[in-house]
Amino acid sequence: MAIQWFPGHMHKARKEMAKVLPDIDVLIEVLDARIPWSSENPMLTELRGKKPSLHVLCKSDLADPALTQTWIGALAEQDKTDAVAVSTEHSETYREIPKRLRELMPPDPKRIKPRVAMVVGIPNVGKSTLINQLAGRVVAKTGNEPAITKRQQPIQLGEGWILRDTPGVLWPKVDNQASGYRLAATGAIRDTAMDSSEVAAVLLDFLGIHYADSLRSRFGDDLELAESVQTLEQIGQRRGCLGGGGLVDFDRAGRLLLQEFRSGLLGGITLETPDMREREIVETQERLAAEEQKRDAKKSARRANYKKK
Repeated sequence: MAIQWFPGHMHKARKEMAKVLPDIDVLIEVLDARIPWSSENPMLTELRGKKPSLHVLCKSDLADPALTQTWIGALAEQDKTDAVAVSTEHSETYREIPKRLRELMPPDPKRIKPRVAMVVGIPNVGKSTLINQLAGRVVAKTGNEPAITKRQQPIQLGEGWILRDTPGVLWPKVDNQASGYRLAATGAIRDTAMDSSEVAAVLLDFLGIHYADSLRSRFGDDLELAESVQTLEQIGQRRGCLGGGGLVDFDRAGRLLLQEFRSGLLGGITLETPDMREREIVETQERLAAEEQKRDAKKSARRANYKKK
């Protein structure tokens, strides 16, 4: 599924981030623990340069605990980076963040100005919740819809640190198609910008292989998992997602499945692993190269035809 969702405030936010980055000491990139790679903004790799970065895996209570630890290890291996998982269910996990920031940027007795950490991440990933937890008060608006924060705002933290909040920013195009579906499934993209039944079917393809017990525990021990459309139809029948003539309304069934996944009713689920990341990077590069060759061939053919005329 191709995703091209880049509202005007996101373009403005990218320009503002690039403008203030020279004054930033550390980046705090907030990731979704269910999709740590797919929720990592590739634009930040270019913008960040060599600045230290702390990856914060939010919503870890909704993710697979074992895979969260695997991801923390993989992310912390990168140069000048660290990683930590947090959850609103266990607010004490947020207390680890100031400690990790100080480890990335040790105190400098000669420094007068406070350190500045910029909080970045995709929409609806948990940036505002993180900021409110660190500030100990409500200073950033939160919500279940993406794109709540619209502008940057500095927040005094004390202890020689300032947080700079930013709006959630998606990149102009998600090249990896699997990542596009994962972003849609977790709610990073407004539901009105996608086909819920299609996203739900792709989600079921993955869950049927990796989390079959979770699906059957929620929707019945006899739930068929061999074919995702059939599975979604069964879920729709059992949950009363019916339309005219008693037929299953696949859009309603899809939205129901996505809502139960997002709210954690299916249990802790992670949709990708570090090994999947490496494999999909290669597959995406090969696909993009093939598409580029195809476009070049078409251009050459058009030029040849034009010269014959």
